[in-house]
Amino acid sequence: MALLQISEPGQSHVPHQHRRAVGIDLGTTNSLVATVRSGCAEVLTDEQDAALLPSIVHYGEDGIEVGRGLADKAVTDAGNTIISVKRFMGRSCEDVMAGASEVVYTLGESEGGMVNIETRCGRVSPVEVSAEILRKLAQRAEAALGGPLDGAVITVPAYFDDAQRQATRDAALLAGIKVLRLLNEPTAAAIAYGLDAGDEGLIAVYDLGGGTFDISILRLSREVFEVLATGGDSALGGDDFDLAVADWIRQQAGKEEQLTATETRALLASAREARERLTENDIVELGFGDWRGQLDHDQLNRCVDALVDRTLRASRKALRDAGVNVGELSAVVMVGGTTRMPRVREKVAEFFQQPPLTDIDPDRVVAIGAARQADVLVGNKPGEEMLLLDVIPLSLGIETMGGLVEKIIHRNTTIPVTRAQEFTTFKDGQTALAVHVVQGERELVEDCRSLARFELTGLPPMAAGAAKIRITYQVDADGLLNVTAAETSTGVEARIEVKPSYGLGDEEISRMLRDSIDHASDDVRLRALREQQVEADRLIEDIQAALARDGERLLSAAELKCIQSGLDELTAVRGASRDHRKLARQIEALARLSEDFAAKRMDAAIKGALTGHRLDEFEGEE
Repeated sequence: MALLQISEPGQSHVPHQHRRAVGIDLGTTNSLVATVRSGCAEVLTDEQDAALLPSIVHYGEDGIEVGRGLADKAVTDAGNTIISVKRFMGRSCEDVMAGASEVVYTLGESEGGMVNIETRCGRVSPVEVSAEILRKLAQRAEAALGGPLDGAVITVPAYFDDAQRQATRDAALLAGIKVLRLLNEPTAAAIAYGLDAGDEGLIAVYDLGGGTFDISILRLSREVFEVLATGGDSALGGDDFDLAVADWIRQQAGKEEQLTATETRALLASAREARERLTENDIVELGFGDWRGQLDHDQLNRCVDALVDRTLRASRKALRDAGVNVGELSAVVMVGGTTRMPRVREKVAEFFQQPPLTDIDPDRVVAIGAARQADVLVGNKPGEEMLLLDVIPLSLGIETMGGLVEKIIHRNTTIPVTRAQEFTTFKDGQTALAVHVVQGERELVEDCRSLARFELTGLPPMAAGAAKIRITYQVDADGLLNVTAAETSTGVEARIEVKPSYGLGDEEISRMLRDSIDHASDDVRLRALREQQVEADRLIEDIQAALARDGERLLSAAELKCIQSGLDELTAVRGASRDHRKLARQIEALARLSEDFAAKRMDAAIKGALTGHRLDEFEGEE
């Protein structure tokens, strides 16, 4: 008897088929791809059995090359060899030029504002460069797994904002990769350690890679991963450690003149090699030009201690944001190749009061965690649940009257998240509403970052304050924002997917957070003033409209003059005073002056409504 194999609608006709899913760590200096086979996560290697793919793309006369064997090209053909492109993702030309001393490329800007790099193969964007790296990793994975990929989880720094995440997703799509999810790198590291060891409690993930530093405080409990707080610096990593060592070498060599791009790359390569060799040696020989010398641990420590201290300051702030003391942490996970440095491990252990976890190769831990997550999301473990709770780095809000920010989703809110709030119109007969989406911690729009603008049109003309407009902010699991505005009585709706052309770096986010603290008291006073100014404008407009309609009919000349005098005083105080309390008193005084006028208008309205009717018509009604 023949046996028929039956599958559920929408599922594979081979119900036990293992889907090909990978985790990709798209790094600043090196990138990796990993997968789960036979229940074990493993990093996939190339034909030379190398796991790390250098994040280098060379645009040569014979075409595009990626990865290994291009370090020399970074010296001899610096302008056409793109390294550390992750620092450019989602950033504008102006952002990148702020660090122009380290940029050896000819830069331009796209119509959308994202930085572009001039190469002999034409102008390329960071998205296109990253796509070349991702394409190379996908080819490696397909060769190892024997077929096309069903999906990938790609990791990003926890501090990547919406534009930087979108740029990463675009790069993956350009490389032909189906993105299952963008996953924060610290969360991926927590998956790698948490699931293997079964740890529960609070952990710190200290991620010091080639170009970025991230610190995250997470709570692990029964396979629930919740990011309590994040911090870091997008312009701090192993590259900066190399630069510090290179500066020392240059001083020793007596090189005062400006170096060429080729000399700069050669010097940085020498510094990197010396720093890495000191991980396993007590002293190393090095040279630059005609100079020859030695570098030992003590001198290396003097070069890099200030940089390590910067990471610890960010760590201290993240702990404060999470409301966690060092003593409450059950583990500290080390991520990133720069954490191999003995000095980094020594100072991290001293700060966190416990030795950090280094059981998993710090270069591979993020890719391994991403692979585990990809294996679940692609459906290879349908009975296994994993909940990942990341947070947004900065508050998301909307501009209200007076240039004020009404925060709808606060920073460090767990994502995915949906928040909604009702707003109303400011003027009578208003048929459209401008929605301005902003990001930041300050109270005024001018001090925050503008993300997007759109209009809700087709509103029914109503009295001011009568319309009910529901604004909904939705941040998905990848940290991408959608905003919807809807008028509740008519169902008129408008929406926008927020895709800014370039985004905030960690340094700018940190600055915005510092500013919100430094200017907190000033912001409170300014907000109170703006609120009173809006109230004054509303009262002035309402009374002026009422006077124009009924003033001469219902008021004597003396009463009219008294209210007009009150209006003039409030208008003068509104324009000159910076004291919100004085303005509030003036608003209250005018409101009292106009009380009798308001009562007369109400009486007149009631009288007009009753005209032509008998009282007994209303007495019989229930």
